[in-house]
Amino acid sequence: MSTFRELVAADNHEIFMNLDELAETRFVRYDGTLYEGISVVLTGAEEQPREQLSSDHAEGLYRVTDVLYCPAESLGGRTPEQGQMLWISENGAFFRRYRVERSVCEMGMLEIELEAIDE
Repeated sequence: MSTFRELVAADNHEIFMNLDELAETRFVRYDGTLYEGISVVLTGAEEQPREQLSSDHAEGLYRVTDVLYCPAESLGGRTPEQGQMLWISENGAFFRRYRVERSVCEMGMLEIELEAIDE
């Protein structure tokens, strides 16, 4: 009989990370290493006005927040640290640069809150 943790891990890989359902294949670059073709679920893409300093004259830029979910082993068993940069492929050739706001590894899955600046 399988343990609860084993059942959750199986569900994560077979359902949540299913490329035919929720997940998609992306390239992720973190800490100088390119992780090719990993299964991820990227949610959010929520644009918010960003705080502008009085000396900041870059108008029309917005803060974008996303959440990345992927199996912990996809990034070599590493959990990205807050403040580090992480790049995720958009269309194979273009990478969007994100700042890690928060990351946690639970039950073998990484949940990484990301922030980027967009036009």
